[in-house]
Amino acid sequence: MGRFDEYNVDLKGLKAASLSLNFNLDNTFFANIEGEEFQRGTATAVVTVRKNREIFDFTFVINGTVIVPCDRCLDDLEIEVSTENTLRVRLGEEYADDGDVVVIPQQDGDFNLAWYLYEFMVLALPMKRVHAPGKCNHEMTGRLKKHSAAVGDDAEEAEEQEIDPRWASLKNIQIEEDN
Repeated sequence: MGRFDEYNVDLKGLKAASLSLNFNLDNTFFANIEGEEFQRGTATAVVTVRKNREIFDFTFVINGTVIVPCDRCLDDLEIEVSTENTLRVRLGEEYADDGDVVVIPQQDGDFNLAWYLYEFMVLALPMKRVHAPGKCNHEMTGRLKKHSAAVGDDAEEAEEQEIDPRWASLKNIQIEEDN
């Protein structure tokens, strides 16, 4: 039995027009999936499958929390994830994923949901992942301020010194706003 066999859906053997599946995702699931964004967390997922002739419509509703490194201090940061996604799947000759429909080989007939569960959670994460103000690791933020302030001051001074005098007069142009 494979690590993700419990996430298989037998599309060929699906008799009912609708099926609902519940999954509890934990640290073991995330560690086994070996994703780059996060490897710890807990979540519940409800996956509904609706069979419409040759197309299977999947709806994923996922809620939980994941642990990611803070972009500022690199300490663990707990982020809530809540997402609802859809996916269309059909049986065909060979595997294909054109973005609109995922094609599963007819001879297999099994569709594994594990990677999609993970990916939908990744897509729900915010771009910027930082602690609330004052909650970051103080030692790390102190070092960051020390190094970024010195670099910032030198960069501003260098920029002012390197401006071509022919372009310097353009700084004084003001654009009038229409009222």
